[in-house]
Amino acid sequence: MILFASSEPTLFGWFLASVATFLIGASKAGLKGMSIFNVTLMALAFGARQSTGLIMPLLLAGDVFAVLYYNRHAQWKYIFKFLPWMVLGILIGVLVGKDLPEKEFKWGMVVVIFISLGLLYWWERRKSTVTPSHWAFSGSMGIMAGICTMIGNLAGAFTNIFFLAMRLPKNEFVGTAAWLFFITNLFKLPFHIWVWETISTETLVINLKLLPAIGAGLLFGVFIVKKINERNYKRFILIVTAIGAVAMLFK
Repeated sequence: MILFASSEPTLFGWFLASVATFLIGASKAGLKGMSIFNVTLMALAFGARQSTGLIMPLLLAGDVFAVLYYNRHAQWKYIFKFLPWMVLGILIGVLVGKDLPEKEFKWGMVVVIFISLGLLYWWERRKSTVTPSHWAFSGSMGIMAGICTMIGNLAGAFTNIFFLAMRLPKNEFVGTAAWLFFITNLFKLPFHIWVWETISTETLVINLKLLPAIGAGLLFGVFIVKKINERNYKRFILIVTAIGAVAMLFK
């Protein structure tokens, strides 16, 4: 069921899109792990392929706020470590995105996410201060994040796992992720405009109508993040990432 298939959107379609946009704002403000929910709602309202491009300007609007608000907390060494692999994943996603079997891709992604979450939980239980330093970890997480963000704007699970594994404190986590996504979303933009052609004048008009919802989500996210302590924030990210992985199967 695609609720925006015609030129006259339904009231329920606008409701779903507004909730999705609100969640984008909350996620960009620091409530990481919620991207799967806004992606699912947008896909229901607009269709899976079209929603990947339509959502891009909204993501960038949230990115601009996030980098301005959390800029001082960004840890660039982790961005430089992760970004090249993620760019490679995006390029792979551009090439295979049209023909990749969605069902097999989703199952594979969910399996990788749960294996990674299991490893993180094990590290936390051991109370170890060691962080993964081998290039294979950042490489695998980065490539998967890049492929997922190009095909379905679903990089959040893999970036969350990487930053949690690096044991970044709450504000550093949010600030570093803000810059990473701002850069990669800018990189993806031309592909959506000229290769996949999922961004048009019509989609930009819809984006403008949804901007108030992203503003509300940003304010809500900032308020909630301030109230969550470091330990509960990490638990929140783990739980929401796990829920999101299961939700992918129903997208």
